Parts: sequence; structure tokens; C-alpha cells
Amino acid sequence: MIRFLFRRVVTALCVAVTVSLLTFVLLRMSTDPAIALAGEGASAADIERVRVDYGLDRPLLVLYGEWASRALHGDLGRSHALSTSVSKLLQERLPVTFKLGGLALIFALALALPLGVAAGTYPNSLADRVAMAISVLGQSMPTFWFGLILILYFGVYWRLLPISGDTTWAHYILPASALGFYSAPSVMRLTRAGMVEALSSDYIRTARAKGLLERTTILKHAFGNAMVPVVSLSAVQLGLMLGGSIVIETVFSLNGIGRLAWESIKRSDFDVMQAIVLVVALIYIGLMLAADLLNAYLDPRIRMS
Repeated sequence: MIRFLFRRVVTALCVAVTVSLLTFVLLRMSTDPAIALAGEGASAADIERVRVDYGLDRPLLVLYGEWASRALHGDLGRSHALSTSVSKLLQERLPVTFKLGGLALIFALALALPLGVAAGTYPNSLADRVAMAISVLGQSMPTFWFGLILILYFGVYWRLLPISGDTTWAHYILPASALGFYSAPSVMRLTRAGMVEALSSDYIRTARAKGLLERTTILKHAFGNAMVPVVSLSAVQLGLMLGGSIVIETVFSLNGIGRLAWESIKRSDFDVMQAIVLVVALIYIGLMLAADLLNAYLDPRIRMS
């Protein structure tokens, strides 16, 4: 187990360094930071003076080395547009995105797991057809459109829930539902496939031959084995929700890192964009590492690979 953990941690660190380096280089290649710092209407002489004053005329690898060194000490730079530290911005915005992503994942699992188990246990039944219909609907419907429909009915017509802001938990119900409904189909399909495969296995036939209750056979034996790939997929989905919540946060006016990323792109705020990509990448890598460890705990064969 220690060897398995060591390999996964080393791989995660290599991925984090690679992502941060590529992001740093690509951002600097897309637009000259000196132009953004100098502001609109700046002359060529002013831009060159800013480039020299801020040390932006040095090689990219040197600049990346300095940025990485500061980042390791918790200094992610300063937003030139908002005149505040990037770390402070992330501390203010990250909790909103974490709440949204966590609630969206809970909604997705609460919807997908029961339907996936029912569809896999009774293939080609009414439950299977309902699950597949919901899966197709959720995967084909854009999140922003579904979010607007929720706002229209639950916020405007029926006035049951708030449609913007993030001050209370009620403000997260509609955006979490819109975001979770889009992620539920993939979890549902994988759960169904896992249940179909598990229920056709020899150990399930043996359990039934021993006279075990059907509920025990399905929930304890088949469901447990079907959940191994679902755990990894759930971690991937949560990472995608945290990193791709920009549309939902904009539609529902949530002040999370998704909306901050969009604002930073419009303002060419390089330090903020770099920090957001780094933080999201680290979160994603951490989720995948946690999923690997949980799968290794659920299936000992993985630890031997």
C-alpha cells in the first residue's frame, strides 16, 4: 500500500508542475502582460518601461522559476485590476465554488445511483427506460438553458427559491440542481453497466444459490463491486464541476472562482488566471488521488497493480 501511495503521489506532483508550467508559458504567449499593466492608450515607450520595471523582459523560464518559488510560500501574486492579493481573492471565492460543486455532486449521485441500480437490476424494464430517458435529456440539455428554465419557474413564476446571490444555502439549490443534472447521466450509465456486469457474475449466482435475500445480494455484493469505477468517475465529475462552473456561476450571479476566472480573462489579469488554473489543477489532482486510494481500499487487486 505504501508503494502504491508513493507512486500515485509522485505522479500527482509531476502533473501539477507540468500544468503550472504550460499554463504560465501559454498565458504569456497569448498576450503581452506589459500591455495589460500599462493600460489602454499607453505608448510603446510606456509599455517598454513597464516591461523593464516589472522584469518582464527576462526569459520565461526565469519568470516561471520566480513565480513558482513565491507560490510555494503562499504568494500567488497580485491582481493589477483589483489591486489586491490573489490569495485573498481565492479565499473569498473558493468557498462559494466548493459549496456549489459539493451540492451538485450530492444531487447528481442522489439522482443517478438509485436509477442506475434499478436500470441495471431490471434491464429493458420501465425503470431502465426512464433512467435512459433522463440520461439522454440531462446530457443533451445545456446547463445554462436548464438554469434559465429553473430560474423562470422556481424563481419568477412560483417564487419558491432565490435566483441570484450566495448568502444562504437556499441560493445554491437551483445552481446545484442545474450543474448536477448535467453530470448525473454519466454516473447513471456507468452504474447501470456495472450492475449488469456484476449481476451476471459467478459469485452472484453462488450467492443466490445459497439462498441469500435478493436485496442483500444486490446491495451488498453487486452494488459494492459496481461502485469501484463510479468512485473514480465521481471524483472526475466533481473536478469538472469545480473547474467548469463558470457558466452556472454567471447565470446565477455566484461569486465563485468560475466567475472570477471569466472576469480575469476579460481584464487580462494574468496572476489571477495563473493562480486559478493552478488551484483547480491541484484540486483535480487531489480528487483523483483520493479516488485511487479509495478504489484501492475497495478492491485489493488495485494495490497489487
